[in-house]
Amino acid sequence: MNVARIDDGLWRWSSDHPDWRPGASWDAEVASVYLEVPEAVVLVDPLVPTDPAQAERFLVHLDADIERLGLSVVVVVTVDWHRRSADALAARYPGGRIIGAGREGDPPDGVVLVPVPAAREVVVWIPGHRAVVPGDVLLGDGAGGVRRCPPDWLPEGSSDAELGRQLAPLLDLGAERVLLSHGAPVLEGGGAALRAALDG
Repeated sequence: MNVARIDDGLWRWSSDHPDWRPGASWDAEVASVYLEVPEAVVLVDPLVPTDPAQAERFLVHLDADIERLGLSVVVVVTVDWHRRSADALAARYPGGRIIGAGREGDPPDGVVLVPVPAAREVVVWIPGHRAVVPGDVLLGDGAGGVRRCPPDWLPEGSSDAELGRQLAPLLDLGAERVLLSHGAPVLEGGGAALRAALDG
């Protein structure tokens, strides 16, 4: 497990996905986001490490943070197969709830969900940190930038052109960071990285 502080109250952690197999079209390591906003601790696509020692260490720290802040927990699932540890973590904390793709419920202040129907996904926008957090629609390009997901990742009946149109509003957000689930995060120049992905 790798943990990185992005900003005050904003962290990103990554660990190996238990369902990954050699030859898969995505990397073994996937990332999740921890965010503090005034009314909640927000976990985006959380994955508790499968290694027991790492899982215990992770949960001890998470429990301590939530107890220290005295806040409820909101889990955002960007796309259905990113349920990962969402149910277990929402159930772990009193008042915990899950929102996002395929779920009803409003996000807490400080979090905006941008729907992407072509992918049955939502992208998370964190205005206070100028950070975009996608699930699968945007991926690392292996060179420090961002690319769109392969067209064959989209549901039947959706197209890459339609995906591009639905992602275009992200260009108006003034993003500085793109915290990817798959690939290295973009910590500076996020708007330019998004434009390159959508113009390409």
